[in-house]
Amino acid sequence: MKYKYLFLVLISFLSFAQNKNFPTAKVDSIVAAIQLPVFPSYQINIAKLGAKGDSVSNNKAVFDKAMALCKKNKGGTIIVPKGIYKINGPIHFVSNVNLKIEKGAKIKFSDNPKDYLPLVLTSWEGTMLYNYSPLIYAYGCSDIAITGEGTIDGEGANIWKSFKAKEGAGKNLSRDMNHNNASLEERKFGEGYFLRPQMIQFFNCKNILVEGIRIENSPFWCLHLLKSESITVRGISYKSLNHNNDGIDPEYAKNVLIENVTFDNGDDNVAIKAGRDHEGRANAATPSENIVIRNCHFKGLHGVVLGSEMSAGIQNVFVENCKTVGYLKRGIYIKTNADRGGFIRNVFVNNITLDEVEDCLYMTANYHGEGKGFQSDISNVHFSNIVCTKARESGIVIQGFPDKKIRNISLNNIEIKSVKNAISSENAENVIMNEVFIGQRATVPSAAK
Repeated sequence: MKYKYLFLVLISFLSFAQNKNFPTAKVDSIVAAIQLPVFPSYQINIAKLGAKGDSVSNNKAVFDKAMALCKKNKGGTIIVPKGIYKINGPIHFVSNVNLKIEKGAKIKFSDNPKDYLPLVLTSWEGTMLYNYSPLIYAYGCSDIAITGEGTIDGEGANIWKSFKAKEGAGKNLSRDMNHNNASLEERKFGEGYFLRPQMIQFFNCKNILVEGIRIENSPFWCLHLLKSESITVRGISYKSLNHNNDGIDPEYAKNVLIENVTFDNGDDNVAIKAGRDHEGRANAATPSENIVIRNCHFKGLHGVVLGSEMSAGIQNVFVENCKTVGYLKRGIYIKTNADRGGFIRNVFVNNITLDEVEDCLYMTANYHGEGKGFQSDISNVHFSNIVCTKARESGIVIQGFPDKKIRNISLNNIEIKSVKNAISSENAENVIMNEVFIGQRATVPSAAK
């Protein structure tokens, strides 16, 4: 009986050890399953519809007309030529449309909150509610894209930025409604609540492409992929440094490829989410899953974050071949707390180069020390081939709970060349380290004197 038990433990250990290798075949299968959008041949140039790229004229009606013409023709491409096109209000997508912003073109949104009424169904920090329309909004669409070499400017640095100091009451009300299971009809925000809209939000959409564009000056999160699937984001760049300017937020999202992105934004570069607290746990059938992040340049607050709103669960995340181009607070950050529940599992991070960070790899189940009753399950997280020049604070942090330990963590070929605190690990089990160097590498032992 003793030998049988030993055999099972050995098999379990070997299986876990094998899983630490980066699963390229799984990544390939996810990417192969993602469908790029397909568009009819119909095209409309907004300049020919009367749009003026003079940075002053309001082109809202022209963009609405272009979208209506595409709907009438069952889709098409809206071409935005060189110029600065002011729009006093949101762009609302229909299916089968490519918004192509050409080189030298900029769409510049107004910063008057009244322009983003009436309210639309959206989500704010993990809670479903009605709020100001995102500046570019697609609901229930398929085969949609934003492409080209032009720029989208959200004008987020003035009026919208001032909302941050006033949002507390509205934010807390939204969370109370989440916890108390208030009906959606009751969750009406907008004027007087100061919850900023996202720059771009694709909600309940599929077959999405965002390629080549530049995102600047967002009011809030830059690109929110909400309850959507089959998504490709590639070759885009950022210069958006306002409050909470997350670069890309997949939330309840499935089959996502993020590649060749140059980040420079005022919060997380990629923040994978899956709803908050009671509402998120009620949506456990739709976790965020099958997300590939590769060949990106990180600059901002954190590189890749999982959480903290992740109550429906996050699984099958693959981060590979990325590096920083400046300071990050944290390189890879997994965060949740005892209000969330849910799970984070099957995360693979490989071939990452970080320059200077505060903390290199950080996993915590006790984010902000908040919450009770709904501890999250964090397991099967694998780091390999990571080099960090300097960590001002900690190299590797793992923080579980005594009765809900973080488990099955592998660290293979990790080098953190300069660091204040090497490793802080508590309430973790089955943590395997191989070829891990923190601080100066040891050589042969010195002889006795």
